Amino acid sequence: MTNVDVVSEADLRLMQGLAQRVTATRLDLVNSDAAYGELAWNWGKGHAARGATWPRRLWFSGGELVAWAWVELPHQVRRGDGSVKDITGAYLAYQVHPDHAGLVDEVIDWYDATAKDLERTVLPSAADAYALERWAAHGYRTDPASLGDNGFWTQLNQRGLGEIERPVLPDGFRFRTADEAGPQAAVQAHVDAWAPSSYTAEAYEGVRRTAAYRGDLHVLVEAPDGTMASSTIMWLDEANTTAAFEPVGTHPGYRRLGLARAMLLHGMRLARAAGAEHMTVVCVGTPGRPAARELYYGVGFTMVSRDAPLIKAAAAG
Repeated sequence: MTNVDVVSEADLRLMQGLAQRVTATRLDLVNSDAAYGELAWNWGKGHAARGATWPRRLWFSGGELVAWAWVELPHQVRRGDGSVKDITGAYLAYQVHPDHAGLVDEVIDWYDATAKDLERTVLPSAADAYALERWAAHGYRTDPASLGDNGFWTQLNQRGLGEIERPVLPDGFRFRTADEAGPQAAVQAHVDAWAPSSYTAEAYEGVRRTAAYRGDLHVLVEAPDGTMASSTIMWLDEANTTAAFEPVGTHPGYRRLGLARAMLLHGMRLARAAGAEHMTVVCVGTPGRPAARELYYGVGFTMVSRDAPLIKAAAAG
């Protein structure tokens, strides 16, 4: 049985359920777009504005979701500074349960049919040898733009939550939660950290409505002047006693003060108290962009797996 539509909230819950099952068996096969928390974050902040440009297909076996594909088609991203970014190609997020690996060919065929007139990109896990073989058989090649110091690919990192260093903030700074600080402060913290950003109050409301979101696990660092100088959301996967940071950002005027490090340590303590035994985070892995990677390594994370960026040109004619 298959369905073709745009991603609904019910679909999101099914997709998160598959992410949980794959996480339990092969964490190294979970790429950044298919993680439990990342799914909630991406759908929550984008479905209201861009849902129509995100067609999806679902594959079931015995009534259980075993694979999905979610295509991002061309669209415009309008940012808070008034600028507009045109997305002209197609990008695929997908997940296939390891017990149904053969479905990757159907995923690829559907992607090619849906976006055949567009340049297509995808980020399978480098640990998924079978999928990489099938993508290559369908004409996908390593994306040359992703290579080198200025390229882009991400890596998944993990650490246990046994011993956690005590967080220390500079004088006058304090930890807050989004429940305490309120929606306006939570949105502004993200916008400041990621400027120019397309994040809005409407996007945050979408994130808050996802079943996975918890305002008490959305942490901010408040500066002495009241600015929310750093923020992160933690997504608790109770089935796997795992939590994930996504996103993590600091206001440019408050960087190099140790705020992000302290916030991550504080967040891990909150996650442990909520029942998590392991923590994950995704960051850029390219050699020329080491800042985030070094931050996470500095608080005990190690790499589990990385993306393998692939590309295929638009179909001729």
